[in-house]
Amino acid sequence: MLNTHKSQELFNKAKEIIPGGVNSPVRAFKAVGGNPLFIKSAKGAYLYDEDGNQYIELINSWGPMILGHAHPVIEEAIRNAIPNSLSYGAPTRIEVEMAEQIIGMVKSIEKVRMVNSGTEACMAAIRVARGYTGKSKIIKFEGCYHGHGDSFLIAAGSGAVTMGTPDSAGVTQGVANDTLTAKYNNLAEVEQLLESNKGQVAAIIVEPVVGNMGCVLPAKGFLEGLRSLCDQHQTLLILDEVMTGFRLSKGGAQELLNIQPDLTTLGKIIGGGMPVGAYGGRKEIMDCVAPVGKVYQAGTLSGNPIAMSAGLAMLRYLEQHPEVYTNTVHITKQLVNGMRENMKKLGLNYTITQLGSMFSLFFTEAAVTDFDSAKTSNTELFGKYFRAMLERGVYLAPSQYESLFVSNALSEADIKHYIQANYEALKEVAGK
Repeated sequence: MLNTHKSQELFNKAKEIIPGGVNSPVRAFKAVGGNPLFIKSAKGAYLYDEDGNQYIELINSWGPMILGHAHPVIEEAIRNAIPNSLSYGAPTRIEVEMAEQIIGMVKSIEKVRMVNSGTEACMAAIRVARGYTGKSKIIKFEGCYHGHGDSFLIAAGSGAVTMGTPDSAGVTQGVANDTLTAKYNNLAEVEQLLESNKGQVAAIIVEPVVGNMGCVLPAKGFLEGLRSLCDQHQTLLILDEVMTGFRLSKGGAQELLNIQPDLTTLGKIIGGGMPVGAYGGRKEIMDCVAPVGKVYQAGTLSGNPIAMSAGLAMLRYLEQHPEVYTNTVHITKQLVNGMRENMKKLGLNYTITQLGSMFSLFFTEAAVTDFDSAKTSNTELFGKYFRAMLERGVYLAPSQYESLFVSNALSEADIKHYIQANYEALKEVAGK
C-alpha cells in the first residue's frame, strides 16, 4: 500500500478551509474513491506527491504538458521574463508576438484576443457570436464541457457528471432556455434544433475531439455536417480547442480534421501550463470586440507577460520540432496496442478510443460515440482500476469521463512499466 500520510493530513486541513478540500471538483477523487494526492513537484513524465511517491502520469495538467513537466525551454523563458515584473495591465511586445504566432499556426484565426482561461475564452466567444449575429441561442452537445460559464452547465460533462450534478445550481432558467443541447455525432438532432429555432441560433460550440466525457471521436462527416448546417442557417461554428489546440497538430484538431470554424477557443498549452486562454477567428467577427466594436470583454491579467513568455516558447518549440507530434502519436499507439493485447490475454473486451496523443479506456463493451454510450461504462470498475494503477505508480485522470494526454517525455521503460501495470490492474479488477 502507498504511504500517503502527508496527503491525508493536507486534505483533512484543506476540507476545513476550501470547499471540498479542492479548488476544482474532479480533484477530490469522489469518482474513483479514496482521497486525493497532494502533488509536490513534477519533472518530465513524473509526478511526486508530498509523501515522496513517484508516478508516471498521463494527465499532463489536462493536456498542455505535451513536452513533459518543467521543460528547460519553458523554464528558461519564464526565468528571462520574471525580472521585468510579473504584470503590467498594459500592452506588451510579447502579446503581439504571441498573436502573430497563433495566427501563423492556426489558419482560421485572423485576429485573436488573449484571456486568462479556457472557460473565459469560451464565455467570450459565445458573447461575440451573439453580438455579431444578433441572435440569442446556442447549441452545445451533451457531455461536452466548455468551462463553468452559466451557458455551458447544461448537460455538461466531466466534473459536473462525476459530482452527480449534470446541471449546476445557480444557473437561471433564462440562461438554460437559451442553451439547446444535442447528442454528439448526431447531425439530425442539430438540424431539428436549427429548424425549430429558425433565425435564433447564434452559434454551435463543439469540442472537435471530445475530452470531457472521455476521449470521444467525431464520426465521419459529423464536423463537416456542422459546418454545412451553420452556413445554411447563418450560424457561427465555434471549435473549442482548449484541449486539442496545438496538441493534435500544430494547427490543432481543425488542421488534422480539415475543418474551418468561424471562431476558435484556446487555452492550456498556449501558456506552457500557466493560466491563459484565447479566442480568435475571422477578422469581421473579432472586430465586434471592444474597443473596436460593441461586444465588451476585458481582463487585467489578459496577456500576462509571464504566461505569454511561457506559451510563446512552447508554440515556437512545437513549430520548430514537428517530431514531437509524430513521437507522441507513436508513444500513444504503443500504450493503446499494449492495452489491447492485455485485454486479449485476459479475455476482456472494454473499449479504447484514441486520436493522436489522446486516449481513453472505457469499462464498457459498447462503442463510445456520445454521452449516452460513454455512460454505459462501469464507473465502479474504473474506480478500482484507477486505484490499482495508482498502487503500481501510474497516475491517471480520476474520472472515467476524462481523456488521457500523452507527453513526449515518456521513455521506452515508462511505456513498458505502464503496459505491465495495466495488465496487472486489469487482472485484479476482473478477478482473474
